[in-house]
Order: sequence, then structure tokens, then C-alpha cells
Amino acid sequence: MNKGDQQRSVNDSDGVSVNDIIHNTKSGIDHLKRKWLTILAVSLVGAIIGLTFAAFKKSTYTAVCTFVLGGSEKGGGLGQYAGLASLAGINVGGGGNEGIFEGDNIFALYQSRLMIEKTLLAKANFNGKDQLMIDRYIDFKDLRKSIQKDDKLKNLNFGGDPDHFNRQQDSIIKNIVIDINKNSLTVSKPNKKLNIIEVDTKFEDEVFAMEFNNKLVETVNDFYIKTKTKKTAHNVFILQKQVDSVKSVLNNSIGAVASALDAAPNANPSLLTLRVPSQKKQVDVQANSGIYGELVKNLELAKISLMQETPLIQLIDSPVLPLLTEKPSKPKCLLAGFFIATIFCAFFIMVRKAYKNMMR
Repeated sequence: MNKGDQQRSVNDSDGVSVNDIIHNTKSGIDHLKRKWLTILAVSLVGAIIGLTFAAFKKSTYTAVCTFVLGGSEKGGGLGQYAGLASLAGINVGGGGNEGIFEGDNIFALYQSRLMIEKTLLAKANFNGKDQLMIDRYIDFKDLRKSIQKDDKLKNLNFGGDPDHFNRQQDSIIKNIVIDINKNSLTVSKPNKKLNIIEVDTKFEDEVFAMEFNNKLVETVNDFYIKTKTKKTAHNVFILQKQVDSVKSVLNNSIGAVASALDAAPNANPSLLTLRVPSQKKQVDVQANSGIYGELVKNLELAKISLMQETPLIQLIDSPVLPLLTEKPSKPKCLLAGFFIATIFCAFFIMVRKAYKNMMR
């Protein structure tokens, strides 16, 4: 078998030869050339659609907030006081919440439903008038019309207690939170080596974008600090109540000593029983004074521990008007529409031609 026969045998076994591919390609190009008018018409329609999209697409405004997140001091110089503080049942050797919100967990906190819901249900000043953020969001997203069409949602309002919201209210908030997380909220670390966090919010309403950004950062950071220091803050609260209670008892004991002395101002020295009441009260005063002194020491140590565990959150840049504005470029949208329509039209024509060839 010569080489020509071998080549023909290979081509027959493969089903399609190189010559067939070249022929079909040329045939397809010639077919597209004959359909140039159709392709041009579709491309122009695509260009018009792209231009229309750019003209009617609303501008978006991006609010950016950056802040430094500093960790709490762990232990510090309180080790020497740990034994003393333990007498009152408190721990001053470092926070019990180490690891909470470390790393990327702070990002998840920003994107959680709880934080976004609290922000949406907060009030902000828009054009000199206080308004719930969720109401403002519904207005500029043009959701009010669809809500009014539903009889169950016609009188819907979000001014009540979130814990008593009905199914419809929870459903609307859930959908808004999903939309914000998907399209409007970005939390990131511009530099992985630094503890600088950037929070970006992008909306079609400029004032809302700024107010939402400010309130979200305030809500999350406040929650973060309270959670990190919750255990020590509780210790401070308990110690403060104990100090106040012992102080009240001590004051009463001092008053009782004075009353006992007043009852027998010129007691007969030979009658020792007359001194017993005042001496008992003095013992109470001394005991309460010792307890009070120790509690005050422990309270001050707990306060120092609380200060050391409180993380540092320092704002670097807050959003200010005017915000960064983004709007689709008309020339870019026109060209994009033109080329996308051209490609799809050519693809459709070629598929249609191939289908007809197969049906013959």
C-alpha cells in the first residue's frame, strides 16, 4: 500500500479529512459574507441596546471606611496581682475570649444577618429628616410599589421590635440582606501584613451609601468590643455591686457604734457590760473595713484588666460626600453591545447552516 492509499485510509477511518475542514471553513466564511447585511443589522441593534443600557443605568456610589484593628494586651503586668485578684474570684491574667473574631472571622461578622439587620433598622438623617434605613432602601430600590400591591404587605412597617416581626417582615429583611451581601458590601484587608480593614458599600443612593457604611462600622465594632470584653466587664459589674453593698453595711456599722456610745455617754467604768454593745459594733466596723479594702483593690485590678482587654479600633478614613461615582461608559457599552451581537449573530448563522446540512 502506497502513501496515498494510507492517507486516504486514515481519512476514511477518521470520517473527516483536513481538506474537508478547510473546505467547510471557507464555505462558512463565504456564507457569513453573504449574510453581512443581516449581521450588520443585528450588530447595530446590539449597539443601540448597549447605548440604551448606559443611558438608563443608574449611577452607583461607593462609600469607603478604613480602620485599624488592634488586639488586646494579653496579661500585661498583672501577673503579680493574679493571686490577690483570685481571692475575689476574678481572672486578670488575660481575656477569656482569646481567638474570638481573629483573622477572617471579623469579615463574617460584617456580613452576618444580625449586623446588617441592626444597621437597616437604625435611623439616619436624610435631607433633614430621620428615617429608618430599611425604608430608605425600599424607596430608592423602587420596592414600595410591589409591596403596596400585596394586601398582606400594604401596611407593613419596620418601626417595632425586631423580635416580634412577622413572617413577611423577616422575609423582606432576609432578601435585602442577601442582596446587600451579594451586590453592595465588600470587606477586605488591602494589605495582608497589616491590621487595616476596609469596608466598602455601594448603592444607587449616595447619602444612603455613606450613612449605611458609617452605621454598619459603628454597629459591628461596638458588638466586637462588647463581646471581646464581656467576661471581664461582668466581673467588674459584680465587684462594683459587692463594693457598694459592703460600703453600705460599713456605713450602717459606723452609725451603730455612734448610737451605742450615745446611749451610754458617761458609762460607769466599773460596769463593763455597758461597753459591750459599742465594742461589738466596733468589731463589725473593723471586719467590714477589711473586706471593703480588699474588694476595692480587686475592683481596681478588674478595671485595669478590662482596659487591657479592650481592643483598639482607630478609624483612619470615613466616607465623606461626594462619594466615588461609577456609571457605565456610553462608548464602551456601545462597542460591547456591537461586538457581542456580532458574535452571537455569526454563531447563530453558522449553527443554522450546519443544521440544514445535517438534515439533507
